[in-house]
Amino acid sequence: MLSDADLDAYFARIGYEGPRVPTRPVLDGIAEAHARAIPFENIDVLLGRPIALDDASLVRKLVHARRGGYCFEQNGLFLSVLERLGFTVRPIGARVRWQKPADYTPPRTHLFLRVELDSDSWLVDVGIGGLSLTNAMPLAENAEHPTPRGPRRLTRDGTRWFHQAQVGGEWLDVCEFTLEDMPAIDREVGNWFTSTHPESHFRHRLIVTRATRDGNLTLQNRELTRRAQGREPEVRVLENHDELLRVLASDFGLEFPAATRIACSELVW
Repeated sequence: MLSDADLDAYFARIGYEGPRVPTRPVLDGIAEAHARAIPFENIDVLLGRPIALDDASLVRKLVHARRGGYCFEQNGLFLSVLERLGFTVRPIGARVRWQKPADYTPPRTHLFLRVELDSDSWLVDVGIGGLSLTNAMPLAENAEHPTPRGPRRLTRDGTRWFHQAQVGGEWLDVCEFTLEDMPAIDREVGNWFTSTHPESHFRHRLIVTRATRDGNLTLQNRELTRRAQGREPEVRVLENHDELLRVLASDFGLEFPAATRIACSELVW
């Protein structure tokens, strides 16, 4: 369990100064602050660095080193924070379906959280990139849920649930799940696949994103995109690796030495 010092450092990292009690407003407030402050990113995978999921490593990287991470890191840390605050919370495994055909079966390599509050179940996900939730979503079928990043809903087909986002008037699958817990050993296996398997998409492209007040900011390979509700996306193409490091620092708060070179098959200058 996180120490008092860990918790204080985490809240300072995300800029949260509110209550620390297990209520819905606190859950939403922490989720929003986390998604804005801690970027989703896969840079360590591209640098060949191992991804550790124990509490000490997550606090060291995401809090003290002011880095980001992907779902096993982001929601792993958030799980420990919520447990420390007294929330009843469970880790849930999922398959990311974003931009995948209906007949494709993705690997079960996503982690999000189920929180129980006042006899109701809520889903929290601060680790699915530009589609991360900045507030808790009720576990209710076909109930449209407003978010700063557009409407969301849950649909169901038998035992399979689908988290969907409305984009351009169309409902698109974000991920699917069965509400089965994802214990620590399963998260270790999923993390190993995600960070080391040659077919993992995190091995082939750079992705960095964080929430903004009304949308998100995303860097995918060389393209920096700003999205805000009700406005056309603004896209800028980076010119070289030095500009990439400047953007990581200025737009995402990710500082790297000037000699750092991030390489993958889809990031070509």
